[in-house]
Amino acid sequence: MTTERTMPPLNAPARETLEGWLDYQRASLLLKCEGLEPHALRRQSAEPSALSLQGLVQHLAEVERNWFRRVLAGEQLPSIHPGGRNPEGHDGGFQVDPSTSFATAVEYWKAEVAAARANYAGRGVSETVPFGGSEVSLGWIFTHMIAEYARHCGHADILRERIDGATGI
Repeated sequence: MTTERTMPPLNAPARETLEGWLDYQRASLLLKCEGLEPHALRRQSAEPSALSLQGLVQHLAEVERNWFRRVLAGEQLPSIHPGGRNPEGHDGGFQVDPSTSFATAVEYWKAEVAAARANYAGRGVSETVPFGGSEVSLGWIFTHMIAEYARHCGHADILRERIDGATGI
């Protein structure tokens, strides 16, 4: 796979800037996984954590599903990668099932990104939806997602460096 990452616009309306930064972070995640063998993508390389690059991709598919489908669009959907580490019966996607290939995890992630884009198309950043007894705006969701990706891309940097020494991806 070859991932293209485009610099977000430097002087654009808020919506275009937010979408640009989210897409930049999405591409950054995939870039940090490129060129590795499947076993390396599953490697839990920061013990005692079970965190892996594949687990991060799976987790971010779950996060995309949660914010852009469950919260923004009100869809009732199960977890993509169920586990058993908490009372809700999922672990946020971090746990890698040996039967799930990295290619499959990326397919799920890409499907969630496509669904997210469809759900936020045509909505204004100040549009709100019910959430947690209050309301949340699309702008807040975009900002949260950018932060979520940036945090996990930092984790991916550490994981990748532990795997093969690559930095600055």
